[in-house]
Amino acid sequence: MAFNGGDEVLIVSCEDDPRAVGRTGRIVDEAPPGPLTDGRWTVHRIGLLIGPVLCHTHELRPTGR
Repeated sequence: MAFNGGDEVLIVSCEDDPRAVGRTGRIVDEAPPGPLTDGRWTVHRIGLLIGPVLCHTHELRPTGR
């Protein structure tokens, strides 16, 4: 599955920061992730005390918003 920049996603698991699990955020990347992020998407706007996180595709679900 591919996401687009600005897509809202539900974080179902997050190796990078387990505090993000169960929260929604927005995809930052305008292109599919590459080797720099180890194939992980950058997700932000998760919460006040949680900065952007890197998540694998299987750790995210689209919300349709």
